[in-house]
Amino acid sequence: MGIDPKTPQLPGFNFPHRTYGHSLMVHADCFHWLRKMPENSIDAVVTDPPYGVREYEARELEQRQCGKTGIWRIPPSFDGNKRAPLPRFTALDHQERQAVRHFFREWATILLPKLKPGAHVFVACNAFMSQLVFSSLMDDGLEFRTQIIRLIQTLRGGDRPKLGEQEFPDVCSLPRGSYEPWGLFRKPLPKGMPLRECLRTHGTGGLRRRMDGKPFLDVIPSERTPRRERHIANHPSLKPQSLMRQLVWSALPLGEGIVVDPFMGSGSTIAAAEAVGYHSIGIERHRDYYTLAGKAVPQLHALSTHGPTGGLPSCNGQAQLELGAGVPVEPVACHFGVAAAADAGCDRTPAGG
Repeated sequence: MGIDPKTPQLPGFNFPHRTYGHSLMVHADCFHWLRKMPENSIDAVVTDPPYGVREYEARELEQRQCGKTGIWRIPPSFDGNKRAPLPRFTALDHQERQAVRHFFREWATILLPKLKPGAHVFVACNAFMSQLVFSSLMDDGLEFRTQIIRLIQTLRGGDRPKLGEQEFPDVCSLPRGSYEPWGLFRKPLPKGMPLRECLRTHGTGGLRRRMDGKPFLDVIPSERTPRRERHIANHPSLKPQSLMRQLVWSALPLGEGIVVDPFMGSGSTIAAAEAVGYHSIGIERHRDYYTLAGKAVPQLHALSTHGPTGGLPSCNGQAQLELGAGVPVEPVACHFGVAAAADAGCDRTPAGG
């Protein structure tokens, strides 16, 4: 049994929910919502999880809002830009890392039977956590396909040794982060079923090509999340619409079906789905973010990332999406200087949400 995207009643079940356009936003724990879904019903998942550990517990969120540290590292301000807090994932001990593994294995166990055969799952992560997160998803049956690399200069790494800056001025503790990995997974196709038959039967199994007919790429030059989007949705892990619309577009190979974001946050996936003309469902357990998404999704959807419309460009493909000041990216390395001065420092790319 699948979800009929033409039905006016997308499955909110008995949870509080609201609609916008072709989309449904649900206030619920995604584990509970997923358990109510029929098997073989979800066409694609695009999500940025909070990793299920301390950074989104009530106590840690309260400390973040008060400007205290805890697991949230408060980066220094410079060049007149105030930096948003970042999750301090290097602070996780063995027990907490095991909690992350357990969280993702449980999530994969619940999600897998709900996916249609061949359905793709896009999962945002970071270089420090990706091995742990991706292997946990694979352990419970999701098929790892590849990583999608979002090229973006972050504030992770590159620091001189703490309290040893003067003694070791030519040393950095880690490389400065310059990419964000997204794991691309798929529910295995039925044994013996070729891709063409999966596409005919389930509408899944592949990725949608760019609008210029070229293949979807696994390296995406990206922009920092523009200040205008930050003003709309004050979420610590808001991804830019210019990125999310590319990922969401590719998730439905035939352009039909429903994209699900189990960790909706402020709704960037839902807004992207609206922008490219897809149906979507977002689930968010934090009331404040659920409320924020209800206000932010229409505004993010209305934004133009290239030209006069809010959708994908008609012919130039993903490399030509507006990056910062709207300058097309050609060489991959050009992304480092692409953000406009007015938006400098706006993207902090913490993981989760």
